[in-house]
Amino acid sequence: MSLRWRAKQAHHGPADVIIGKKGVTPEVLREIDGRLRLKGVVKVKLLKTAVEVEGGDRREIARRVAEALGAKLMGVRGRTFVLARPSREDSFKDAGEPQRLGRWKAW
Repeated sequence: MSLRWRAKQAHHGPADVIIGKKGVTPEVLREIDGRLRLKGVVKVKLLKTAVEVEGGDRREIARRVAEALGAKLMGVRGRTFVLARPSREDSFKDAGEPQRLGRWKAW
């Protein structure tokens, strides 16, 4: 499974970490970092109070969290975002040209 595929699948499941009324704290960053090490992909949900406390745009908060953890921001939907950190076997690059699988192409 590629890292991009896992990041897309993360949007469909529940959030791994929820950032609440205290905002982005060192404890929250440690939790996200631990889950990134374990899974490689983490879905994070910002509560309304977290956005108010941080005093910024939800996309900017997501960028700051990604930068602080050395992760890549894979996508932002509403107040939910997905972070990914590649392992040795993962890559952010596409695999190249789609391979032909019978009559269908693998996209």
